[in-house]
Amino acid sequence: MKELFEIFFVFVQVGCLAFGGGYTMLPLLQKYIADKRGWVTVEEITDYYAIGQCLPGIIAVNTAILIGHKRKGYAGMAVAALGMIFPSVVISLIIAVLIQDLLQYEMVVYAFNGITVAVLVLITTAVIKMWKTGIKDIFGLVIFAVTLIVMTQIKISPIFPILAGAVCGIVIKEASGRFKK
Repeated sequence: MKELFEIFFVFVQVGCLAFGGGYTMLPLLQKYIADKRGWVTVEEITDYYAIGQCLPGIIAVNTAILIGHKRKGYAGMAVAALGMIFPSVVISLIIAVLIQDLLQYEMVVYAFNGITVAVLVLITTAVIKMWKTGIKDIFGLVIFAVTLIVMTQIKISPIFPILAGAVCGIVIKEASGRFKK
């Protein structure tokens, strides 16, 4: 039971600090879950995040569910999801009640502008960390480049490049394994 409370409160912390969406939680997950507790590796976080993008729903919650399941099964899934959702629900309720009054203050508008810049830094940090764990060879670099071009030029669901990347990874691994024999 103690471990379930720990899972819940770790995800409450991540949920409180992950302003700006799923991408901003990656460095937080690395810090609180991989580095401090060793529950999963950075590579596993990246994998869970990719899977979380393919599933319906909120990426942050999907990723939390996968990590919670690895740590403590179905109970871990439930408390990780609740922990990730709890801060957003509370903050959203407070903001919904107060937003119109708050936006009248110039300082609040400036604060939101500052938060936007900070979120951009968190996203950039997440991309750099994912790059280090995801691009392992020239094939990975080619998959990255093609996916980047496709995603910036064509409006398609992220599921298609993720699935195409998975297929390419399998094909490349199989082909390189046959050539080594």
